[in-house]
Amino acid sequence: MITAALAYQVPKSASSSPSSPSSAESPIDTPPGDHKRADRKGAHGEADGALPDGVTVFDDGYPAVAKLDPDLLQALREAATDAADDGVKLYVNSGWRSPERQNQLLREAVSKYGSEEEAARWVATADTSPHVSGDAIDIGQSNATAWLSEHGAEYGLCQIYSNEPWHYELRTNAIDHGCSRMYADPTQDPRMQQ
Repeated sequence: MITAALAYQVPKSASSSPSSPSSAESPIDTPPGDHKRADRKGAHGEADGALPDGVTVFDDGYPAVAKLDPDLLQALREAATDAADDGVKLYVNSGWRSPERQNQLLREAVSKYGSEEEAARWVATADTSPHVSGDAIDIGQSNATAWLSEHGAEYGLCQIYSNEPWHYELRTNAIDHGCSRMYADPTQDPRMQQ
């Protein structure tokens, strides 16, 4: 977990400038610069869910945003509108992903971490990933994730994993009852046990 926290830290210069969204994310889930590397290789581009820097929850021109669950997207847009009043912009590092892109991210995680078991702490299979179904979003910039951590439940937006402060999903019961206790990482999530 310390590694995840350190990997997520953003230099002050990157997080203080609203025009330069951070690419800091999970070590593999959607690695910094992944969208550029994928486009250069031609392996997985925007059609598979890759995103350039600076995409917000309002940018429907990208499948990663447009293919999100409509209720999740509506909640995100409501939150983003209110966050903007506090000077915070909700950038999207990752949203919907194709199964092929998800599988590629998993292969990269296995290569990086040396085992499927360790990789599973960061990347789900295409069959279990809420990104593939359009039910999850990874938000960029630490000020945005801090804002969502404080206010997200008001919109039903909850952080699901304590090792992924950027990963949010819609939990409408959180509007009245607050977000549920987080799982340590995806390996603790019963949905990932399929």
